[in-house]
Amino acid sequence: SRAPFADEHTAALILAGFITALHGLDTTGWPPPGPPPSTRGVALASRDAATRAWIASPPSPFDLDEVTAAWEADLATPGWPGDPVWIHGDIQPLNVLVDGGRISAVIDFEAIGVGDPAADVMAAWSLFSRDARSTFRAALGVDDATWSRGRGWALSVWVAVLPYYAETNPAFSEIARRAISEILSDHRNE
Repeated sequence: SRAPFADEHTAALILAGFITALHGLDTTGWPPPGPPPSTRGVALASRDAATRAWIASPPSPFDLDEVTAAWEADLATPGWPGDPVWIHGDIQPLNVLVDGGRISAVIDFEAIGVGDPAADVMAAWSLFSRDARSTFRAALGVDDATWSRGRGWALSVWVAVLPYYAETNPAFSEIARRAISEILSDHRNE
């Protein structure tokens, strides 16, 4: 389930501060995004074929045409024009520890690497409500293209999680279902 934040807006500010600090670290001498574990920072277009296959994978409680249209809209966003930044690559509810209603740690750095900062922006749709996403976005200071790519990253990851964990980890699959619902809701309200 969504992390039990005492105040979602405070959590959004804390997480945005962590991400901003991470993205600000020097990447000199580090290889560009590429083979695992750093594939989360690659161009979103490199995930197109796999994402389309995951969208079509049962079970899905979603309208496949709507999910495909959302994917295509975010996929059409211009790529990251800047230098690669450090990214965590897997900021989602199971990797954000909460103590006393406040974020106490971000864990699981297995996907860390350098690349497009949108790979960390994807946290918005699995952790926050629409209102708190606005706070998160403002605190990150990302442009429209990075926000859209982040949403595309989120959709790509969560459509893979949904069928993969449907039977073995229903709670994680439910996080995916909720995140996809948030993504589709944002697309409907644009």
